[in-house]
Amino acid sequence: MQWARASGHEVHRGALLQQGWRLARPGNWLFPGRGDKPIDVQVLYAACGSATKAAGLTKRVGVHTLRHSFATHLLESGVDIRIIQVLLGHTHLSTTARYTQVATTTIARTESPLDRLRLEVVPPA
Repeated sequence: MQWARASGHEVHRGALLQQGWRLARPGNWLFPGRGDKPIDVQVLYAACGSATKAAGLTKRVGVHTLRHSFATHLLESGVDIRIIQVLLGHTHLSTTARYTQVATTTIARTESPLDRLRLEVVPPA
């Protein structure tokens, strides 16, 4: 899970994106440009590079990383993978599965349906 510091408080980055989305309510594009067009690709790459540098990240981060992170955060928040498939515009679910990386902590928190059964073990007579 990734966290950012905002005004001295730790905030989940997904929450920041969600709050920004609610405030801006962009029309057709997540990153709107001028008029009714999406942001220019070169501007997006430059902004991503600047944000990476400003955040002090040492890993290589690209615009495509945002797409993977978006899908992964949705999945870890409990959004059905088929909905994520539609949001990413994928035809095949297998493509969406490659985009998502589930954290080991999420896997560890997953409860087996068998664990929910209330079985009484009766020894043989």
